[in-house]
Amino acid sequence: MTSVIGALVPVFLIILLGVLLKRFSLFGREAWRGFENLCYFVLFPVLLVKTLATAELGAAQVLDFAAALLFAIGTMSLLLLLLYPVLRRFGVGSAAFSSLFQGATRWHGFIALSIVGLLYGDEGVTWMAITMAVIIPPLNIINVAVLAHFGSTGSRIQDVLLKLARNPFIIACATGAFLNLSGIGLPAPLFDVLDILGGGALGLGLLTVGAGLNIHLVLQNRLLVGFGAMIRLLGMPGLMFLGCWLFGIEGTACTVAVIAGAVPTAASSFILARQMGGDASLMANLITMQVLLAVITLPLMIWLAGF
Repeated sequence: MTSVIGALVPVFLIILLGVLLKRFSLFGREAWRGFENLCYFVLFPVLLVKTLATAELGAAQVLDFAAALLFAIGTMSLLLLLLYPVLRRFGVGSAAFSSLFQGATRWHGFIALSIVGLLYGDEGVTWMAITMAVIIPPLNIINVAVLAHFGSTGSRIQDVLLKLARNPFIIACATGAFLNLSGIGLPAPLFDVLDILGGGALGLGLLTVGAGLNIHLVLQNRLLVGFGAMIRLLGMPGLMFLGCWLFGIEGTACTVAVIAGAVPTAASSFILARQMGGDASLMANLITMQVLLAVITLPLMIWLAGF
Protein backbone atom coordinates (compact mmCIF):
# COMPACT_ATOMS: atom_id res chain seq x y z
CA MET A 1 0.00 0.00 0.00
CA THR A 2 2.85 2.38 0.81
CA SER A 3 4.45 1.90 -2.63
CA VAL A 4 1.13 2.59 -4.37
CA ILE A 5 0.61 5.81 -2.42
CA GLY A 6 4.22 6.74 -3.09
CA ALA A 7 3.61 6.41 -6.84
CA LEU A 8 0.48 8.60 -6.74
CA VAL A 9 1.51 11.43 -4.43
CA PRO A 10 4.18 12.84 -6.80
CA VAL A 11 1.62 12.91 -9.61
CA PHE A 12 -0.78 14.97 -7.54
CA LEU A 13 2.01 17.28 -6.37
CA ILE A 14 2.92 18.05 -10.00
CA ILE A 15 -0.74 18.82 -10.74
CA LEU A 16 -0.77 21.10 -7.70
CA LEU A 17 2.34 22.86 -9.00
CA GLY A 18 0.49 23.52 -12.24
CA VAL A 19 -2.36 25.07 -10.24
CA LEU A 20 0.08 27.37 -8.44
CA LEU A 21 1.93 28.36 -11.61
CA LYS A 22 -1.35 29.30 -13.26
CA ARG A 23 -2.61 31.11 -10.15
CA PHE A 24 0.51 33.27 -9.87
CA SER A 25 0.48 33.98 -13.64
CA LEU A 26 4.08 32.98 -14.28
CA PHE A 27 2.97 31.94 -17.77
CA GLY A 28 0.23 33.51 -19.88
CA ARG A 29 -2.68 31.72 -21.50
CA GLU A 30 -0.88 31.47 -24.85
CA ALA A 31 2.15 29.89 -23.16
CA TRP A 32 -0.04 27.21 -21.57
CA ARG A 33 -1.69 26.53 -24.93
CA GLY A 34 1.81 26.15 -26.40
CA PHE A 35 2.71 23.64 -23.68
CA GLU A 36 -0.44 21.67 -24.50
CA ASN A 37 0.40 21.59 -28.20
CA LEU A 38 3.96 20.47 -27.43
CA CYS A 39 2.65 17.55 -25.35
CA TYR A 40 -0.07 16.62 -27.86
CA PHE A 41 1.96 16.75 -31.06
CA VAL A 42 5.46 15.85 -29.86
CA LEU A 43 6.15 14.63 -26.33
CA PHE A 44 3.34 12.11 -25.74
CA PRO A 45 3.59 10.58 -29.25
CA VAL A 46 7.36 10.23 -28.83
CA LEU A 47 6.84 8.50 -25.50
CA LEU A 48 4.33 6.08 -27.06
CA VAL A 49 6.67 5.21 -29.93
CA LYS A 50 9.57 4.56 -27.57
CA THR A 51 7.47 2.45 -25.17
CA LEU A 52 5.77 0.27 -27.79
CA ALA A 53 8.87 -0.14 -29.97
CA THR A 54 10.90 -1.54 -27.07
CA ALA A 55 8.21 -3.55 -25.20
CA GLU A 56 8.88 -7.26 -24.60
CA LEU A 57 5.92 -9.02 -26.23
CA GLY A 58 6.95 -12.67 -26.07
CA ALA A 59 5.23 -13.76 -22.82
CA ALA A 60 2.96 -16.82 -22.62
CA GLN A 61 -0.85 -16.53 -22.62
CA VAL A 62 -0.62 -13.29 -24.61
CA LEU A 63 -3.70 -13.99 -26.75
CA ASP A 64 -5.95 -14.86 -23.80
CA PHE A 65 -4.56 -11.93 -21.83
CA ALA A 66 -5.20 -9.59 -24.77
CA ALA A 67 -8.73 -10.90 -25.10
CA ALA A 68 -9.41 -10.18 -21.41
CA LEU A 69 -8.14 -6.61 -21.79
CA LEU A 70 -10.14 -5.94 -24.94
CA PHE A 71 -13.25 -7.42 -23.33
CA ALA A 72 -12.97 -4.94 -20.46
CA ILE A 73 -12.44 -1.79 -22.52
CA GLY A 74 -15.02 -2.85 -25.10
CA THR A 75 -17.65 -3.56 -22.45
CA MET A 76 -17.04 -0.25 -20.65
CA SER A 77 -17.22 1.68 -23.93
CA LEU A 78 -20.48 0.00 -24.92
CA LEU A 79 -22.07 0.54 -21.49
CA LEU A 80 -21.21 4.23 -21.51
CA LEU A 81 -22.60 4.76 -25.01
CA LEU A 82 -25.82 3.01 -23.97
CA LEU A 83 -25.94 5.21 -20.86
CA TYR A 84 -25.60 8.49 -22.78
CA PRO A 85 -29.36 8.99 -23.45
CA VAL A 86 -29.99 8.67 -19.70
CA LEU A 87 -27.19 11.07 -18.82
CA ARG A 88 -28.49 13.57 -21.36
CA ARG A 89 -31.80 13.68 -19.50
CA PHE A 90 -29.87 14.77 -16.41
CA GLY A 91 -28.26 17.67 -18.27
CA VAL A 92 -24.99 16.05 -19.34
CA GLY A 93 -24.10 17.61 -22.70
CA SER A 94 -22.22 15.93 -25.52
CA ALA A 95 -18.89 17.64 -24.74
CA ALA A 96 -19.16 16.69 -21.06
CA PHE A 97 -20.01 13.12 -22.04
CA SER A 98 -16.90 12.88 -24.22
CA SER A 99 -14.78 13.85 -21.20
CA LEU A 100 -16.67 11.41 -18.98
CA PHE A 101 -16.01 8.71 -21.57
CA GLN A 102 -12.30 9.49 -21.66
CA GLY A 103 -12.15 9.55 -17.88
CA ALA A 104 -13.66 6.07 -17.66
CA THR A 105 -11.82 4.29 -20.46
CA ARG A 106 -8.35 5.83 -20.80
CA TRP A 107 -5.63 5.01 -18.29
CA HIS A 108 -2.41 6.44 -16.90
CA GLY A 109 -0.09 3.74 -18.21
CA PHE A 110 3.05 5.25 -16.75
CA ILE A 111 1.64 5.35 -13.22
CA ALA A 112 0.60 1.75 -13.71
CA LEU A 113 4.06 0.83 -14.99
CA SER A 114 5.82 2.39 -12.01
CA ILE A 115 3.49 0.69 -9.52
CA VAL A 116 3.85 -2.72 -11.18
CA GLY A 117 7.64 -2.38 -11.34
CA LEU A 118 7.80 -1.67 -7.62
CA LEU A 119 5.42 -4.46 -6.63
CA TYR A 120 6.13 -7.28 -9.10
CA GLY A 121 9.52 -6.65 -10.72
CA ASP A 122 10.42 -7.82 -14.21
CA GLU A 123 7.47 -10.21 -14.53
CA GLY A 124 4.99 -7.44 -13.78
CA VAL A 125 6.74 -5.00 -16.12
CA THR A 126 6.55 -7.55 -18.95
CA TRP A 127 2.80 -8.00 -18.50
CA MET A 128 2.32 -4.24 -18.27
CA ALA A 129 4.27 -3.74 -21.50
CA ILE A 130 1.96 -6.22 -23.20
CA THR A 131 -1.02 -4.37 -21.72
CA MET A 132 0.22 -1.10 -23.18
CA ALA A 133 0.79 -2.65 -26.60
CA VAL A 134 -2.68 -4.22 -26.64
CA ILE A 135 -4.94 -1.45 -25.35
CA ILE A 136 -3.28 1.87 -26.21
CA PRO A 137 -4.13 1.74 -29.96
CA PRO A 138 -7.83 0.74 -29.63
CA LEU A 139 -8.40 3.12 -26.70
CA ASN A 140 -7.01 6.03 -28.68
CA ILE A 141 -9.07 5.12 -31.74
CA ILE A 142 -12.27 4.75 -29.69
CA ASN A 143 -11.73 7.99 -27.78
CA VAL A 144 -10.79 10.05 -30.81
CA ALA A 145 -13.92 8.76 -32.57
CA VAL A 146 -16.09 9.61 -29.54
CA LEU A 147 -14.53 13.08 -29.26
CA ALA A 148 -14.97 13.68 -32.98
CA HIS A 149 -18.65 12.78 -32.70
CA PHE A 150 -19.57 14.22 -29.29
CA GLY A 151 -17.08 17.11 -29.06
CA SER A 152 -18.43 20.64 -29.24
CA THR A 153 -17.31 21.02 -32.85
CA GLY A 154 -19.25 18.00 -34.08
CA SER A 155 -18.22 15.93 -37.12
CA ARG A 156 -19.48 13.95 -40.07
CA ILE A 157 -18.24 10.38 -40.55
CA GLN A 158 -15.73 11.63 -43.14
CA ASP A 159 -14.37 14.10 -40.58
CA VAL A 160 -14.13 11.35 -37.96
CA LEU A 161 -12.06 9.14 -40.27
CA LEU A 162 -9.83 12.06 -41.23
CA LYS A 163 -9.21 12.94 -37.58
CA LEU A 164 -8.44 9.30 -36.81
CA ALA A 165 -5.89 9.17 -39.64
CA ARG A 166 -4.21 12.41 -38.50
CA ASN A 167 -4.29 11.84 -34.75
CA PRO A 168 -0.67 11.89 -33.46
CA PHE A 169 -1.44 9.35 -30.72
CA ILE A 170 -2.73 6.80 -33.20
CA ILE A 171 0.16 7.43 -35.61
CA ALA A 172 2.58 6.97 -32.70
CA CYS A 173 0.97 3.69 -31.59
CA ALA A 174 1.03 2.30 -35.13
CA THR A 175 4.67 3.34 -35.57
CA GLY A 176 5.79 1.84 -32.27
CA ALA A 177 3.93 -1.44 -32.88
CA PHE A 178 5.40 -1.71 -36.40
CA LEU A 179 8.95 -1.13 -35.16
CA ASN A 180 8.44 -3.79 -32.47
CA LEU A 181 6.69 -6.50 -34.49
CA SER A 182 8.89 -6.03 -37.57
CA GLY A 183 12.03 -6.51 -35.50
CA ILE A 184 13.45 -3.17 -36.63
CA GLY A 185 13.34 -1.71 -33.12
CA LEU A 186 15.06 1.55 -32.27
CA PRO A 187 18.77 2.18 -32.96
CA ALA A 188 20.59 3.33 -29.84
CA PRO A 189 21.05 6.99 -30.89
CA LEU A 190 17.38 7.30 -31.88
CA PHE A 191 16.29 5.60 -28.67
CA ASP A 192 18.31 8.11 -26.67
CA VAL A 193 16.68 11.02 -28.52
CA LEU A 194 13.17 9.65 -27.95
CA ASP A 195 13.99 8.83 -24.34
CA ILE A 196 15.11 12.40 -23.62
CA LEU A 197 12.10 13.95 -25.37
CA GLY A 198 9.59 11.50 -23.94
CA GLY A 199 10.96 12.03 -20.44
CA GLY A 200 9.38 15.48 -20.39
CA ALA A 201 5.92 14.32 -21.45
CA LEU A 202 4.43 13.20 -18.15
CA GLY A 203 5.64 16.14 -16.06
CA LEU A 204 4.63 18.83 -18.54
CA GLY A 205 1.33 17.09 -19.25
CA LEU A 206 0.47 17.02 -15.55
CA LEU A 207 1.40 20.70 -15.19
CA THR A 208 -1.06 21.58 -17.96
CA VAL A 209 -3.71 19.55 -16.17
CA GLY A 210 -3.15 21.60 -13.03
CA ALA A 211 -3.24 24.83 -15.00
CA GLY A 212 -6.63 23.84 -16.40
CA LEU A 213 -8.07 22.94 -13.01
CA ASN A 214 -11.24 24.79 -12.03
CA ILE A 215 -12.19 24.22 -8.39
CA HIS A 216 -15.52 26.02 -8.90
CA LEU A 217 -16.40 23.48 -11.58
CA VAL A 218 -15.68 20.63 -9.16
CA LEU A 219 -18.14 22.13 -6.70
CA GLN A 220 -20.70 22.75 -9.44
CA ASN A 221 -20.44 19.26 -10.90
CA ARG A 222 -19.40 17.24 -7.88
CA LEU A 223 -21.94 14.48 -8.60
CA LEU A 224 -20.78 14.10 -12.20
CA VAL A 225 -17.10 14.23 -11.19
CA GLY A 226 -17.72 11.69 -8.42
CA PHE A 227 -19.64 9.40 -10.78
CA GLY A 228 -16.88 9.64 -13.39
CA ALA A 229 -14.23 8.82 -10.80
CA MET A 230 -16.08 5.77 -9.51
CA ILE A 231 -16.78 4.17 -12.88
CA ARG A 232 -13.06 4.50 -13.64
CA LEU A 233 -11.60 3.46 -10.29
CA LEU A 234 -14.11 0.74 -9.39
CA GLY A 235 -16.00 -0.17 -12.58
CA MET A 236 -13.02 -0.60 -14.91
CA PRO A 237 -10.91 -2.78 -12.58
CA GLY A 238 -14.05 -4.84 -11.97
CA LEU A 239 -14.42 -5.43 -15.71
CA MET A 240 -10.70 -6.27 -15.96
CA PHE A 241 -11.11 -8.88 -13.24
CA LEU A 242 -14.20 -10.28 -14.98
CA GLY A 243 -12.32 -10.50 -18.27
CA CYS A 244 -9.45 -12.35 -16.62
CA TRP A 245 -11.88 -14.78 -15.02
CA LEU A 246 -13.64 -15.42 -18.34
CA PHE A 247 -10.38 -16.08 -20.21
CA GLY A 248 -8.59 -18.01 -17.46
CA ILE A 249 -5.96 -15.41 -16.56
CA GLU A 250 -4.61 -15.74 -13.03
CA GLY A 251 -1.72 -14.66 -10.82
CA THR A 252 0.46 -11.68 -11.63
CA ALA A 253 -1.07 -11.21 -15.08
CA CYS A 254 -4.54 -10.81 -13.56
CA THR A 255 -3.29 -8.34 -10.95
CA VAL A 256 -1.51 -6.29 -13.62
CA ALA A 257 -4.72 -6.11 -15.66
CA VAL A 258 -6.66 -4.95 -12.60
CA ILE A 259 -4.03 -2.29 -11.87
CA ALA A 260 -4.28 -1.07 -15.47
CA GLY A 261 -8.00 -0.62 -14.91
CA ALA A 262 -7.68 0.92 -11.45
CA VAL A 263 -5.17 3.72 -12.12
CA PRO A 264 -6.46 7.24 -12.84
CA THR A 265 -7.14 8.30 -16.41
CA ALA A 266 -4.33 9.55 -18.64
CA ALA A 267 -2.98 13.06 -18.15
CA SER A 268 -3.10 13.42 -21.93
CA SER A 269 -6.92 13.15 -21.75
CA PHE A 270 -7.05 16.83 -20.81
CA ILE A 271 -4.95 17.78 -23.83
CA LEU A 272 -7.03 15.59 -26.15
CA ALA A 273 -10.23 17.16 -24.81
CA ARG A 274 -8.84 20.65 -25.38
CA GLN A 275 -7.73 19.81 -28.90
CA MET A 276 -10.93 18.10 -30.04
CA GLY A 277 -13.76 20.10 -28.46
CA GLY A 278 -14.37 18.08 -25.29
CA ASP A 279 -15.06 19.63 -21.89
CA ALA A 280 -11.43 20.29 -20.91
CA SER A 281 -12.21 21.86 -17.53
CA LEU A 282 -14.35 18.89 -16.52
CA MET A 283 -11.61 16.57 -17.79
CA ALA A 284 -9.00 18.27 -15.62
CA ASN A 285 -11.19 17.88 -12.56
CA LEU A 286 -11.95 14.24 -13.33
CA ILE A 287 -8.22 13.52 -13.54
CA THR A 288 -7.47 15.27 -10.26
CA MET A 289 -10.39 13.68 -8.41
CA GLN A 290 -9.34 10.25 -9.66
CA VAL A 291 -5.77 10.79 -8.49
CA LEU A 292 -7.05 11.76 -5.04
CA LEU A 293 -9.45 8.84 -4.70
CA ALA A 294 -7.02 6.31 -6.20
CA VAL A 295 -4.92 6.61 -3.04
CA ILE A 296 -7.77 4.71 -1.38
CA THR A 297 -9.17 2.59 -4.22
CA LEU A 298 -5.92 1.31 -5.77
CA PRO A 299 -4.67 -0.58 -2.71
CA LEU A 300 -8.16 -2.03 -2.32
CA MET A 301 -8.30 -3.22 -5.95
CA ILE A 302 -4.80 -4.75 -5.73
CA TRP A 303 -5.79 -6.57 -2.55
CA LEU A 304 -9.02 -7.90 -4.10
CA ALA A 305 -7.19 -9.05 -7.26
CA GLY A 306 -4.97 -11.25 -5.08
CA PHE A 307 -7.85 -13.50 -4.03
